[in-house]
Amino acid sequence: MKFVYHEFPPVYNCESKVLILGTMPSVKSRQFGFYYAHPQNRFWKILFDLLEEEYSNDVEIKKQLLYQHHIALWDVLSSCEIENSSDASIKNPKVHDMNHIIQQTNIQTIFTTGKKATELYMKYCYPDTKIPCIYLPSPSSANCSILYEDLKEEYQKILDYI
Repeated sequence: MKFVYHEFPPVYNCESKVLILGTMPSVKSRQFGFYYAHPQNRFWKILFDLLEEEYSNDVEIKKQLLYQHHIALWDVLSSCEIENSSDASIKNPKVHDMNHIIQQTNIQTIFTTGKKATELYMKYCYPDTKIPCIYLPSPSSANCSILYEDLKEEYQKILDYI
C-alpha cells in the first residue's frame, strides 16, 4: 500500500455543464500527469468517438475537446492509500471539495466512472453537492468483462447532458 496524493488540477471552464469523476489517477496517469493516461484505458477513445472527433493522444487537444463540449474532468479523491491502481484496495480516502468546481461552472450533472468512484462520491460528496451522480462502467482495461461497443453505449448518456 502506498499513500498517494492527486497531483494535477481538474479540467474545466466556466461553461462546463457536465462533470465526469474517476476515483484516483492510476499509476500511469500519476506518472504522466493527466487523466486516463494508461494506453489501454478506453476513456479517451470512447469520448473522441462519441463526440465524433478525430482521436489524438495530445493532452492539449484532449483538454480542448472537453472545453468545446462543456465537460469537466476530475477525480473524487484528493488522497488515499492504494495498491498500484486498484480501486478495491483504497483505504483512508480523502475527497476533493466538489463545490470548488460547481460554484464556478454550470454543472448540473455528474457522472462517475466505476463502482468505487460512485460509492465514494455518494458517501462523501453527495451530501454537500446534492447532485446525484450517474454511474458509468469503468473504462479501465482491468474491466475487460465489458466490450468496447457496450461501454461506448453506456457512455452515450453523456450526450444527453452537454
